[in-house]
Amino acid sequence: MPELNSPPVVLVPIKAFSSAKSRLRAVLDPEEVRNLARRLATQVLEAAQPRRTLVVCDDDEVAQFATDRGVEVVRTRATTLNGAVAEAYGQMASGDTVIVAHADLRDPRGLGAFLPAPGVTIVTDHHGRGTNVLALPAGAEFRFGYGPDSATRHRHECERLALACTVIVDSPWGYDVDEPNDLEGVPHSI
Repeated sequence: MPELNSPPVVLVPIKAFSSAKSRLRAVLDPEEVRNLARRLATQVLEAAQPRRTLVVCDDDEVAQFATDRGVEVVRTRATTLNGAVAEAYGQMASGDTVIVAHADLRDPRGLGAFLPAPGVTIVTDHHGRGTNVLALPAGAEFRFGYGPDSATRHRHECERLALACTVIVDSPWGYDVDEPNDLEGVPHSI
């Protein structure tokens, strides 16, 4: 169980900007998508402050982007989101609380002040199926299950590990930007 005085650590996995947001490339040109991915990631990193924040990536440009913003970088060799998060999570000190936040949250305000419940907290996407923010104690043998219906997989993982699980389905963090209709409400200058 994390110490009460130990603030959570925020992990932000970021895909290479050059290949990010493939579903948006049908309606935006590649440079617009790249700029959008950078703007969204910037606001997530800013919202995570003053917490210790680490960007998880396998890309030189993303690593430099994080470093330029004073954020630590965890380089990964994993080729999937689940593998990258698992690799970074495995490096966290036992007793820490780890918050995994996606880099494409439309409104990440409050991330740096978020105090999750004991055990695991799942903040779902606005459909109630995906996992946009996941808070959990470091050191658990948690198997990450990002992808379609990840909230259900993460709840099952809590059951497997006998970890308390809080699910939040009504949060501004429930809105990420993946599909063209997700662009509604995204400011052009984040």
